[in-house]
Amino acid sequence: MTQDKTFLGTEPIGKLLVKLAVPTVVAQLVNMLYNIVDRIYIGHMPGDGSLALTGVGVCLPLIMIISAFAALVASGGAPRASIAMGKGDHDLAEKLLGGCFTLQIVISAILTAVMLIWSRDLLLMFGASENTIGYAADYMRIYAIGTLLVQLTLGMNAFITAQGFATTGMLTVLIGAVANIALDPLFIYGLGMGVRGAALATVISQGLSCVWVICFLRGKKTLLRLKRENLLVSPKLILPCVALGLAAFIMQSSESMISVCFNSSLLRYGGDVAVGAMTILSSVMQFAMLPLQGIAQGAQPISSYNYGARNADRVRQTFRLLLRVCLVYSMVLWAGIMLFPRGFAGIFTPDAELLDFTARALRIYCAMLFLFGIQIACQMTFVSIGNAPCSILVAVLRKFVLLLPLIFLLPSLLPDKVTAVYLAEPVADVIAVTCTALLFSRQFKKALAVLEAGK
Repeated sequence: MTQDKTFLGTEPIGKLLVKLAVPTVVAQLVNMLYNIVDRIYIGHMPGDGSLALTGVGVCLPLIMIISAFAALVASGGAPRASIAMGKGDHDLAEKLLGGCFTLQIVISAILTAVMLIWSRDLLLMFGASENTIGYAADYMRIYAIGTLLVQLTLGMNAFITAQGFATTGMLTVLIGAVANIALDPLFIYGLGMGVRGAALATVISQGLSCVWVICFLRGKKTLLRLKRENLLVSPKLILPCVALGLAAFIMQSSESMISVCFNSSLLRYGGDVAVGAMTILSSVMQFAMLPLQGIAQGAQPISSYNYGARNADRVRQTFRLLLRVCLVYSMVLWAGIMLFPRGFAGIFTPDAELLDFTARALRIYCAMLFLFGIQIACQMTFVSIGNAPCSILVAVLRKFVLLLPLIFLLPSLLPDKVTAVYLAEPVADVIAVTCTALLFSRQFKKALAVLEAGK
């Protein structure tokens, strides 16, 4: 049965958020398994498991770049499609879907060529050592082949969720993750492929998810259909999508630059053990961030649709509920990490030295994690209402203005250089969240006032 096109503007907000956010959170958690399951299996490989884990960790910056380009198109296109649906302009929403699909194919072709030609040089630049470059290069060469599959799966799934089909979006990720979990031990251990097997399992899994997404968007159940006549890219339609998606692109691609800076500094001050610990810290941070992003993405179709329909009260209610849920989650997770850091670190490695080092670093790195509910709720709402300048500003502030300089500044000020590098994260978080909250309070009131005035 076809879903009611107006349900985002009529159903109770609490019920809608549960309906959309729960599958999206599950999808985000399952999506995290693509890389984390690889790391768990690789970290427990006999012999050089710790070095192999560090090598795959160095690949994270490149993987983040691939995901960031998917977000560049989809994180702007999907909210704009929701806003168009709220305005009742179904044809515009479908043109946005088709144009974003084509743009992602073009970007994927360019990224694949770059990764295949220069991946080894990039990995060395991103912190790989002579001991780990072999593992990193083996993983990345195979992963790069699946760039198109990753782009289309992540990008087009955002348009499924933006229509309110959160359960279908969850199934997209679930299909790939289950396949990945099943194929990892077969390829890594059974066929003796090691890190290459982990990469191949991920590529095949993403391929299955990609087929599912395209079939749904071409089928009868979707509200927005992927049509051949809408595949031509219109700059007038696509450029505003890219502008809005810049915030998500900066957030994700800067993670790659942040990883480079963290890895290079830690390699200098603490060696391979410190870099290996950073791989685990980034995995735990993924665990923290992805459910938060899932909750926020569940709220996005509600906020965007009602913003397009000029229903200021529902937009306001959605943000308040989103903020409460995000804060509760971030505080609970922060408490768990502070109380049981060894439990989180032990998921990824049995190595006693790495485990002891990581448990201490984890408490430092995640010290201000409980504030992140505010950051995510405000930033996603900026995107949901189409406020590209403010969403870009808060993304740039935290990563480029604060975190990057602090990674290099703090070690020159504190005697424990390694601790100083990890400390850059919580210091940047406190300042960024404060600035974001102040900016959002002003801009959100202004946006709602415009809606209520009927302008």
